[in-house]
Amino acid sequence: MMKRCLHIIFLLTLPMFCMAQNKQLSDASGNKGIDSLKRQLTGQHSDSSRIIIMNNIGFFYETLNADSSIKYYQGALDLARQRGYAWGEARLMASLSGTLRQQGKLAEALDLLFKSLKIARDNNLSFDIARAYRRTGDVYYELENFPKAVEYTLQAVNLDEQKENKKNAAIDHWSLADAYEKMTKLDSAVFHLDKAFRQDDLLKDFRESFYEINGNIEVKKGNYEQARYSYEEGFKLAQQKSNLTASSRIGAALSNLFIKINKKDSAIFYALKGFEYGQEASFKKGVADNGSLLAELYNSTQPAAALKYYKAAVVAKDSLFGIDNIQTIQSLVAREEARQKELEDQRLSYRNRLKSYGFITGLAVLLIIAFILYRNNRQKQKANVVLYQQKEKIEATLNELKSTQAQLIQSEKMASLGELTAGIAHEIQNPLNFVNNFSEINTELIDELQQEADKGNLEEVKTIANNIKENEQKINHHGKRADAIVKGMLQHSQTSSGQRVSNDINKLADEYLRLAFHGFRAKEKDFNATLKTGFDESAGKISIIPQDIARVMLNLYNNAFYAVAEKKKQVGANYEPVVSVSTRKIPDKPDSYRLEIKVADNGNGIPKNIVDKIFQPFFTTKPTGQGTGLGLSLSYDIIKAHGGELKVETKEGEGTTFIIQLQNV
Repeated sequence: MMKRCLHIIFLLTLPMFCMAQNKQLSDASGNKGIDSLKRQLTGQHSDSSRIIIMNNIGFFYETLNADSSIKYYQGALDLARQRGYAWGEARLMASLSGTLRQQGKLAEALDLLFKSLKIARDNNLSFDIARAYRRTGDVYYELENFPKAVEYTLQAVNLDEQKENKKNAAIDHWSLADAYEKMTKLDSAVFHLDKAFRQDDLLKDFRESFYEINGNIEVKKGNYEQARYSYEEGFKLAQQKSNLTASSRIGAALSNLFIKINKKDSAIFYALKGFEYGQEASFKKGVADNGSLLAELYNSTQPAAALKYYKAAVVAKDSLFGIDNIQTIQSLVAREEARQKELEDQRLSYRNRLKSYGFITGLAVLLIIAFILYRNNRQKQKANVVLYQQKEKIEATLNELKSTQAQLIQSEKMASLGELTAGIAHEIQNPLNFVNNFSEINTELIDELQQEADKGNLEEVKTIANNIKENEQKINHHGKRADAIVKGMLQHSQTSSGQRVSNDINKLADEYLRLAFHGFRAKEKDFNATLKTGFDESAGKISIIPQDIARVMLNLYNNAFYAVAEKKKQVGANYEPVVSVSTRKIPDKPDSYRLEIKVADNGNGIPKNIVDKIFQPFFTTKPTGQGTGLGLSLSYDIIKAHGGELKVETKEGEGTTFIIQLQNV
């Protein structure tokens, strides 16, 4: 620990050294550096040299301009393939994966790395094998699978240290320190951070990352002042080097730190900076992290801004952790593991053949029989090991899927909250308009009253005073109305306690119909629809968990509005969108009854071939980014938990009706 502290003090107390280094870094990342590389490229005729220069230009642009980075990497990759340079193809695939990873295209990045690793192994390119291992670990880091990230990075560091690639080994130790910190294995993180720091040539290229990781460790130890100092030094250095991705990451880290120490303005400042840098560099992780922080910070003061950043964060997270992306990655991983197993089986088979030839040549039948028995026993052991490994992999995959599902469910709940916010704003605005208008009128009447009083006109004074009193009563009435709306919404937006309470289902259905309608209109400005209600007054109150049933209704209403809006776009002016809700009390047994709730629309209906799939998790007919496919699945589970049923009746071209039946005893 003392050694590490001395390292940090050394870094922070050499201003002249830092200024010199910063100037070099600025030159390297400025126009002079890139112009020099481009001039070298123009005057270079050797294809292998052109590939190396284009790779360097692509790396230069990696944290500044993703499109330019991809352009040069792809150009170098195409040239390497044309010339049959295996080393160039392996190296450029790994390079290109870095930019794709930054853009959130994790499946594509992982696919390129597996191909790079195969080419490097086939051609015994130790440098590129280690590089592919390291960058594969980086992708697993972005997927928040930190144990897998450590597994691949350890393979990289072992190979780099074996080949005495000191700088690359130092980079491996940086990555390991970062992953162990995320796993809260702080001793291991400090160990690898110290090993990386010992390499002098690493400091000028990755010093901002040292500050960032050190800040993360100090935060988890509760040393907030040390963490703040380290973060701020890293942030300044990242900006000096125009490293937008590092600036975005450290911005989020600083914002989180200021939230912990209750400095909201500073938290907003750094989250905004991190969000802007993330967008500029197409760094999806930075956009997602900083957008989520801004949504939380603005939630209580600027709901519109909070919703804007929340949506941006959800889109970025979906591009990183969307179900299609996760499934593609899982498929790639499974294919790579199968290929590795096949190679291992081939190696084992080859070794076994050599052993067999040796035994057959040197020994008689007795040794042959002994060999067969030995081989059978070995195969049994291997089969047991393979089965155990497969079991562990299946369990790990299942845990990852459960984690992903939990994240998607939370996203679905937050999307519903955003739609409710727009509806509540509209509901409160109406009584507030009355309050404001009558307040202004009273101000004018008071002026008139003073004038008439000065004149001694008592009759007119009394008339004006009565008018003021009536207006004050109206202000009081509409103020109480707004108060009732807020209290009702707070009651329904509270986190579900799981306890059932008696609730007026007609009132609940009517409130959320209006909220969903105004929330949908907030997203679709030109949208309008006719709302029809038919409530059975005898339905009375029913024992439910109101927050959960409200979530079901909100989901069904939003689906109905989406269906009629889509049909309106297709049909045009000749079509009138209609969404209706009705309740009905159905006698069941002498001492109980069922309550039926119907939500209907006159949209396009649901095709017959997918009706049976609509309640399945992750199934959706909406375009990518507009739905998770969890809404109806969650609704179905909520109604089942209440002992009820959720059914659907639909006819293509005419519309859809969802029917909720709840038992009341």
